[in-house]
Amino acid sequence: MVISFGPRVLLAILVLILGLWLIKLSKKVLNKALKTKRLDDTARKFIVDITGGLLAVMLFISVLSLFGVPTTSFVAILGAGGLAIGLALQGALQNFAGGVLILLFNPYRIGHLVEIMGSQGFVKDIRIFNTTIVTLDNKRVTIPNGPLINQQIINFSEEGSIRVELFVNVAYDTDLKDAIETIGAALETDSKILKTPSPEIGVAELGDSSIKLFVRPYTKAGLYWQVHMEALKNVCEALQRRNIKIPFPQHEVLIKKD
Repeated sequence: MVISFGPRVLLAILVLILGLWLIKLSKKVLNKALKTKRLDDTARKFIVDITGGLLAVMLFISVLSLFGVPTTSFVAILGAGGLAIGLALQGALQNFAGGVLILLFNPYRIGHLVEIMGSQGFVKDIRIFNTTIVTLDNKRVTIPNGPLINQQIINFSEEGSIRVELFVNVAYDTDLKDAIETIGAALETDSKILKTPSPEIGVAELGDSSIKLFVRPYTKAGLYWQVHMEALKNVCEALQRRNIKIPFPQHEVLIKKD
């Protein structure tokens, strides 16, 4: 009996030593990987410790099974306990899981201009349970990571540039080539507008009293509204200097006398 039990003890010790070494190595690799995700030290340590704890429990169960100890009941107890804790902390765990996924897959980073769950602004902070953005009207919005990860995330900064959409109306008797060249020259005076891709200018619509032109310059995401306002001003002034009319709707009223 002692002889047959000896190899089990030896195997269990080897598995324990190898398992502890692998857990230590896994925690080290995970910690190094999380350092590249701009994660704060507390959250990083929490993730590493949780991962190490789960691996240690799995190792403990494996070693017990090598000794011939029935582990089915033990696993069932752990499962029931985990389920109870999970139900009690359902919202927090959902936010935690969402935070981990955000940090791993990087749908956005600090400083990016994003639109999330109806809020548009710059990412101020990414934590394990929530994301904070500062909106364009300078409001701080904190969004839980759990619901966030299942929603559409629009990232305006990821591609490096963003298109500004403008519209300008000109009269029907306007020389369109002259108007388009004038608008293009006005855009070139703004150094914040990118040369590549170049601005797009063309006819968007034939209205009741004017020709509607689209003007689409590109800029860096963080400069969107600044370029939007300055481009409108520069284009308007340039058209006025060229005596190109910017019409407005007019109505003729006929008064019939009896």
